Order: sequence, then structure tokens, then C-alpha cells
Amino acid sequence: MAASNLRFDGRVAIVTGAGNGIGRIYAMDLAARGAKVVVNDLGGSTDGQGASSKAADTVVAEIRAAGGEATANYDSVVDGAKVVATAIEAYGRIDIIVNNAGILRDVSFAKMTEKDWDLVHLVHLKGTFALCHAAWPHMRKQSYGRILNVTSTSGLYGNFGQANYSAAKLGIAGLTNTLAKEGAKRNIKVNTLAPIAGSRMTATVMPEAMLKALKPEFVSPAVMVLVHENVPGSGMIIQAGGGWFSLVSWQRSDGLLLSIDEPMTPEMVMSGWDKVAALPAPNGIPDQYGGTQKDRSVEQAMARM
Repeated sequence: MAASNLRFDGRVAIVTGAGNGIGRIYAMDLAARGAKVVVNDLGGSTDGQGASSKAADTVVAEIRAAGGEATANYDSVVDGAKVVATAIEAYGRIDIIVNNAGILRDVSFAKMTEKDWDLVHLVHLKGTFALCHAAWPHMRKQSYGRILNVTSTSGLYGNFGQANYSAAKLGIAGLTNTLAKEGAKRNIKVNTLAPIAGSRMTATVMPEAMLKALKPEFVSPAVMVLVHENVPGSGMIIQAGGGWFSLVSWQRSDGLLLSIDEPMTPEMVMSGWDKVAALPAPNGIPDQYGGTQKDRSVEQAMARM
């Protein structure tokens, strides 16, 4: 598929969690390509504590120094209406949202508290809802919108110690699927990104060489495509990292069909389980018995170490 230079001139974008790491790169790249950017960052720690205006202000200054346009916002994403109001007040419209903000409270499920669960869901799932919900009327009225919600490989495939995070992140994918359908008639395209990148939240668990191979700059090209006016689709889940970009899709086996005109027993289902679970197993897809998903972005990063 041929592509001309992807520009965002005249477009207004909100990038949440844009004061550091991967969100900062998204904001910088959008501004460099002509977008007016609201740099949202509460300025808290990776576990959701504290607040500061410094992170957002620093990125806004960087964008302006490079000749771009940007405005800072320091609200929590849970207050999505305030974030969107900043865009409307500064630039008169909102075209693009990248719901990047997030926190971690990693702990095994046996040791997880309700606070650990609730806070992660509040920031990730409620925050994504809040931004989308506040922007939705504006996008419907102008018959244009591009929303990129951020899931995680932990949400798609699960990960030890992240029951709270993975549940919220898969919820975001479900929300995106519905918004893609509801926004179709108004030219509002909504997609999901599962990035693999070094950040404040992964720096403590990834070796330095892997962090270098999984730089945020290697994810941002997918973001630019997914929020562009010519984005190839809506309702997609795209995984990106280490220079690798891939569409993620759900699979369903042909299954076992039992007659509804005869008595049906669990023994019949058990005896036909090979048909129930007979998914194809190409490289990178879980086998029919739930084998581990191969993460090519990580594999590629390790190969470059």
C-alpha cells in the first residue's frame, strides 16, 4: 500500500501520559508532522502517586522550540472532560486522541488488594472511557475523529503479577471494538495499539540492551498511521515494537457440533474435545491447548542485542 508523506496539518491531538517516555515521542512526532498537540500528564509516579506540572511543561517547551504548537494539561485522565476542554479552548476542536496514560501496581493475585485493583482500573479503563466520552460529541458533530486506545500484551495474553493491569487492558480492547462500530457512520475510527517499548514502567524489568532495542521511536510510526485521516481500518488491534508491526486477531475453531435432537452430555463434549480446540497453529499463534504466545517484537529485540 503506497503512502505519501503523512501530515496532520490543521489537526488537534491529545496525547495522555505525554510527559515522559513513549507518550512524549508520540506527542513530539505528531507536532513535527503539523498537529497541534495537547500534552497531558499528571506528573505522578508510575504507581499513581503525586502530581507535577514539570513533565508536561518540558515536552511543550521541546515542541515549541522545534517550531511546533503545543499546550500543556495536568489533569488526571479520569477527568477526561477537563482534558478535552483544554483542546477546545486552545484550538477550537479535537481530532485525535492517543490514550497512552497508565500506571502499574504489579503484585501476584494472592497478594493483590482492592486498592491495587481499583486504582489501575480507574486510570486505564475509566480514564480511556472518560477521554473518549468527552471527545465523542465533538467528533460526531464534525464527522471526524481518530482515537487510538492502548492495550498491552499483558491484556491480550496475560502476565504473571498483572491481573489488575491485564484485565483493564483487555477491557480497553473491548471498548475499542464497540466504539469502532458506533463511530463508523460519523467517520470516527478507533483502533487499539499493543506497544512493546522501554519506558519508566519497564525500565526496572528489562536489561539495558533490550531497552535500547525496544525504543519508543520504534513504536511511534504505527501510531502515526493509526491516527491519520487515511488509516487503513477501524477496530484493529496492532502490536508494535522493536521494528515489528503486526495485526492481532481472534481465532475460533470449526468446533464440535452435536445434534440438538438427541440427549447431549458432558461426556460427548469431552470425547470430542479435539474438535472443540482444533485451532491452526502458525508461527506466533497460541496452539489449540493454550501454548505460550510468541512475542516477535521481543524476539527481534533480543536478536539485535
